[in-house]
Formats: sequence, structure tokens, C-alpha cells
Amino acid sequence: MHLLLTGLVDEVPGILSVAVVSSDGLLLLSSDPACNARRRPVTSPTGPRSSSADLATIVSGLGSLTAGAAHLMDGGKVRQTVVAMAEGSLFVTAISDGSLLGVHATPDCDMTAVAYHMAMFVGRAGHVLTPELRSELRQSVESG
Repeated sequence: MHLLLTGLVDEVPGILSVAVVSSDGLLLLSSDPACNARRRPVTSPTGPRSSSADLATIVSGLGSLTAGAAHLMDGGKVRQTVVAMAEGSLFVTAISDGSLLGVHATPDCDMTAVAYHMAMFVGRAGHVLTPELRSELRQSVESG
């Protein structure tokens, strides 16, 4: 799984970091090896630009906010959220089980390419995030 995440960062121009967040907001996987489930997240004074734990928190909050908005607007399930900022972009894509895939990218990234590769990741790896794997990842984060 980690190889697929780092593959996104390495292969798609403009992607800075990637995080998979469980439906309850826990960082499950990250493109940053220091923040993966087998280790404790490394805190960084530079914030979301280099901290996958910060990215996971933002992705979880944004996912919750957009799900609430969709519910109030009778819009159905949120499939993807894109936030275009002056100094970066944030993409959040739903994984079928309620988990979220979050990507922090440069402001000049090709948004269509990023969204496409995120959809491909979810299609290839979403089924791998079984309840058993999520439980194992959660346990390793909580004990680590």
C-alpha cells in the first residue's frame, strides 16, 4: 500500500504528500514513511506542508464538513472535494468504506491529472483497505 502512495507522489507532477484517513479520522497510511501506521507521527514546526499528520487532520475535518453539507442539501454522498488555494491545492476523495484519500499539491498542478490518479488509486487499492487491515493499522498506530 505504501508503495502505491509514494507512487502517486513520484509519478504525478505537483503532488507533495498523500494520506489515507479512516472514517473515524485516524491516519492509516501516508506517503511520508515517518508517519505510517507502524510508527508514531513526527511533528513538524512547518505544518501541513511537510506533516502527514496535519494533512490527515485537515482531510478528516474537510471530509466531515462536506459530508454534513451534502446531507443538509440532499446531495447524496460526497465523491471528491477540491480546494484551490493561492499557494497549494487540496484534494479529498472518498473511498467506498468511508475512508478518505487526501492529496496536498502545488498550486500549479494539473488538477485533472491529480483527480484522475486519485480515482485510479481508489479503484486499485480501495478494496485492499478491508476492515481487517484497517483494524490492524489502527492497532499499530495506537500501540506504537
